[in-house]
Amino acid sequence: MAREKSSKGNAQALFHSLRSAYAATPVNLKIIDLYVGFAVFTALIQVVYMASVGSFPFNSFLSGVLSCVGTAVLAVCLRIQVNKENKEFKDLPPERAFADFVLCNLVLHLVIMNFLG
Repeated sequence: MAREKSSKGNAQALFHSLRSAYAATPVNLKIIDLYVGFAVFTALIQVVYMASVGSFPFNSFLSGVLSCVGTAVLAVCLRIQVNKENKEFKDLPPERAFADFVLCNLVLHLVIMNFLG
């Protein structure tokens, strides 16, 4: 019984520390996090839909899911490059990081449109 209370207290302390650390995150990074969450959520909805209805045009399903996952991965890369605390990209201006993100998204979606047929 005491062990359950200590683990519950540890979980609450961990959640509180994560929440307070995330509160100090800049707004532009929070917006990117929201975008990543939306892309992953959309991919999950497509997988659930495919599991419940069927996968007749399988290439369409793959295109949709890969589009969402690829966009999420590119957004995570953008978040890493834009983060001021990341010393690896300190010389990279945010405009350049966003231009890379847009160009890579363009290439990703051209490939996905080609895959659709």
